Amino acid sequence: MERCKVSKMREHLWGRVSLVVTALFFNTIIPSDLDVMDAALDAGNWEFLATYIIVGGGFTALIFCLLVVSIPMILDRDTDAITAVITSFQAVGKNAAVMLLWAALIGVLVLVSVLLPYSVGVVVVGPLLGHASWYAYRDSVR
Repeated sequence: MERCKVSKMREHLWGRVSLVVTALFFNTIIPSDLDVMDAALDAGNWEFLATYIIVGGGFTALIFCLLVVSIPMILDRDTDAITAVITSFQAVGKNAAVMLLWAALIGVLVLVSVLLPYSVGVVVVGPLLGHASWYAYRDSVR
């Protein structure tokens, strides 16, 4: 029940932020559902696209820092969520370059796996990333 509330709150927050970015930086008429990508990639909306990518990247970085170590830590040890999140931020701070590479690798692998037909990539990449994430957690938190 609690997860549902957090998930809805996160979606609500991103929806509001997305709406504000669109209202402030979208220079052409708001498109219909069919031509959203054409309008977003229009040369007149480069500020919108850049701002949307930066804001989305900020949210992504925050979620990565929150969860990269905390989820495996909660599963592995008898620890509370606050301690796990603090430890996750500390691990990212101590290993910033490696964590940035890890985040980029996750992003590329997930993108490639989603593009393959019949979810074949997800079936292969999902367990591989889970296994690698576990060992990354074990090596970064003593």
